[in-house]
Amino acid sequence: MNEPFRLPPYPYDRLDDVRAVAAGHTGGAVDLSVGTPCDDPAPAVLDALRSAAVAYPPSVGTLAFRTAVAEWFARRLGVEVDPGLVAACVGSKEFVAGLPHWLRLRDPGRDTVLYPAVSYPSYAMGALLAGCRAVPVAVDAEWRLDLTSVDPADAGRALCLWVNTPGNPAGALDDLVAAAEWGRSHGVPVVSDECYVEFTWVGEPPVAGVPPGRTILEAGVDGVLALHSLSKRSNLAGVRAGCYVGDPELVHHLSELRKHAGLMVPGPAQAAAVAAFADHRHVEEQRERYRSRLERLAGILESTGLQVPRPEGGFYLWVPAPDGDAWALVGHLAATLGIVASPGEFYGPAAADHVRFAVVQPDSALDLVQQRAESA
Repeated sequence: MNEPFRLPPYPYDRLDDVRAVAAGHTGGAVDLSVGTPCDDPAPAVLDALRSAAVAYPPSVGTLAFRTAVAEWFARRLGVEVDPGLVAACVGSKEFVAGLPHWLRLRDPGRDTVLYPAVSYPSYAMGALLAGCRAVPVAVDAEWRLDLTSVDPADAGRALCLWVNTPGNPAGALDDLVAAAEWGRSHGVPVVSDECYVEFTWVGEPPVAGVPPGRTILEAGVDGVLALHSLSKRSNLAGVRAGCYVGDPELVHHLSELRKHAGLMVPGPAQAAAVAAFADHRHVEEQRERYRSRLERLAGILESTGLQVPRPEGGFYLWVPAPDGDAWALVGHLAATLGIVASPGEFYGPAAADHVRFAVVQPDSALDLVQQRAESA
């Protein structure tokens, strides 16, 4: 007899007791558990959001939206993309969670989603929600995918392989060209979540400020999709505007299914996205904010005796817990510094001895943390 599907607890809801402890500090909790951008969007983007029409927009995205994405790829990442290979999604999370279902309709003989063993939990949850097998791919000591570890039987059943670079939670950079080649050699679509690409801290940056080699489309579009979002780069998490770009057959299949499902980015959000993709000044300003905050929080944590590696990209600090007890470290920091952080097990069993800090809070919040550390 088949049992009904039972959802596991939402990871961040498990931090309610920790939040209560942190909230007991004067000034309240400093919540670094969720990567929610806290800074203001650019004024020009808000102007576009207010002035746009509210009629039904195309599900695939307006021509202006798709052209803005293509121009952004050329200008910021050095890759020429036809606007016809661009489609809109309602932020990136709904795409991540829904993709296995849509791909299984395309290839019902396959039932497996491959994803990094230490990663954003929605990759695995999307597989489970679609009734698929969620199979983690091992990561190495630098938190990069080890594609040699994939069982050929799992590759033969795979609907897709997820890659994420810069990675959440560890901030590592994978070799995306190698991932694309692996997918093509195994007949597995590779979907590259690149939402932190403009917050990459290592490599030789071009004039625009983004290191090369950070989009899977540098390897061509066959068999791959690149997923992007404005939530992080432009502080538009609540607007829910993202895009997927790449393989013509995959983009067509997904955009047609999504059209029937009624999934569409609202017209005002698409207009805001056009303005956001066209402007890089606000992104450069945000890069400097995050770079400064990462160094500042790292220094505070190091002053308490923790070892704090710097990420290659993203706005997370990924910190090993003393004695490997992540929950103990989370509780200690809530009690002493009023910080709420995420235990590594949220991102996979292989990460249970680390803690993630989402360094998104404003400088005034870090002032509180520093004051508490100095008085501890």
